[in-house]
Amino acid sequence: MTTLAPTDPGTARQRRSRASSSLTRGSAIGLGLTLTWFSLLVLIPLALVVVSAAEGGWQTFADTLRNPQTAAALRLTVTQSLLVTLVNVVMGTLIAWVLVRDSFPGKALLEVVIDIPFALPTIVAGLVLLSLYGPQSPIGIDVANTEASVFLALLFVTLPFVVRTVQPVLIELDRDVEEAAASLGASRFTTFRRVLLPALTPAITAGAALSFARGISEYGSLVLLSGNLPLKTEVASVRILTYIENGNEAAAAAVATILLVVALLAITVLQLVSRAVARRG
Repeated sequence: MTTLAPTDPGTARQRRSRASSSLTRGSAIGLGLTLTWFSLLVLIPLALVVVSAAEGGWQTFADTLRNPQTAAALRLTVTQSLLVTLVNVVMGTLIAWVLVRDSFPGKALLEVVIDIPFALPTIVAGLVLLSLYGPQSPIGIDVANTEASVFLALLFVTLPFVVRTVQPVLIELDRDVEEAAASLGASRFTTFRRVLLPALTPAITAGAALSFARGISEYGSLVLLSGNLPLKTEVASVRILTYIENGNEAAAAAVATILLVVALLAITVLQLVSRAVARRG
């Protein structure tokens, strides 16, 4: 009588891992097309920007950052984008909550209005903001050529991001879980902190990342209202255009690379925060 040798658990796990990680022919073709399309649209252009910045060496970065006008533009861009992102996290989540959980006259109209910054050309957005908050303001508020104009313009163009990322998650949330928490004696704040917030955090952080990335790259809605005053209201995108117009492409690429690094750091931090909140929940 023959006896069967015991199967090595490690070998079995390796076989299962290889089987689960194998791609079908269709999946391999789809993956190849996806990577090719993504490389052509994103990876290759970003790599070329970094290469252009690196051609001048570290001295190009040092000279660019030491330039007072460039340093002021980067500082203004990043700080205002951070402030706008914080406001969007709070107000965007609140607006999404109202749209999902409440019914009121004009709700359908509000749903349409929220998406206007997506559809409106940014230069048109700048013209609208200038007519409303400029020297000829019909409501008596003139913030033209001030830092407040940068904040206002960024707030306008980034409004929908958090709303539209949080809203679908709220729609799919099972309200029975909230009712169960309440029946067990949890307060509204405890229910929000332990039940709702962990579920909403990935969507909130995704919207915040999109809002911040849009803020640091914005150009069209700012040029009319802010006035592009050096050391005062000039943002990084305008500074990049100035470098290109002056033929200093290496410095322009250096500023673009700095913005890219800042955006990647912000996205990474937001992802870490999202995971930490989800684990605690």
